[in-house]
Amino acid sequence: MDNITNIALSRLAAQTRAMDVVANNLANASTPGYRAERTVFADWLVREPAGAEPPGGRTVAFTQTRATYRDQTEGSLSQTGNPLDLALSGNGWFSVQTEAGTRLTRAGRFTLQKDGSITDEAGHNLLDTQGLKFNLSPADTDLTVKADGSLSSQNGPLGQIGIVVPNDPNRLTAEGGRLFRADVATTPVARPKIVQGAVEDSNVQPIAEITRMMTTERDFQFVTQMVEAEGTRRQSAIDKIAAPAS
Repeated sequence: MDNITNIALSRLAAQTRAMDVVANNLANASTPGYRAERTVFADWLVREPAGAEPPGGRTVAFTQTRATYRDQTEGSLSQTGNPLDLALSGNGWFSVQTEAGTRLTRAGRFTLQKDGSITDEAGHNLLDTQGLKFNLSPADTDLTVKADGSLSSQNGPLGQIGIVVPNDPNRLTAEGGRLFRADVATTPVARPKIVQGAVEDSNVQPIAEITRMMTTERDFQFVTQMVEAEGTRRQSAIDKIAAPAS
């Protein structure tokens, strides 16, 4: 295959990745605290020496998916009235303890368990500012969470929910739609803003994502047609060259 086909195929590979990202965003449009993914494309430059070209040859630009990143725009808040539905306004992440270690999340739907712990929807323990799980007594029923994370009941203070930020926000690795692994150290947020009785919605805008999907699909179809046309052209040229002289 020549450069035209190779360049087109690199574009198709990039568009396939872009379609996967958009589809995953749409699948998580209703996931609390979900952050939409975005793709970054870049040129992959290759120099081709040629006798007729100036020294150094000419440059051929292929397409590559350089990276994906998370859109950190906040989702809207939905009021639920549940005392352990917690939403973060502004910067910060809840810390939860999983089997694989501490993970960060913005999905603030928590539940009080019979053993006194507070867990997310997957059963991961919510952690306090010391990195420890909560241990409430059966008598602690009327729970209040202040904006700074202070947790109390009708019996008095129970601790403070830990809200942290990674030292490098670009070093977060997604694990599913709700959890993130911080590949760097985290720092407590000095003045967190927690809203009790609410959850943060996904920041995915379904109409915008569907528009991206349609645009990506049209680009994919256009490049596919070009590859098919180039293949037909090359086959026609081969057939003419190989045809016996009349």
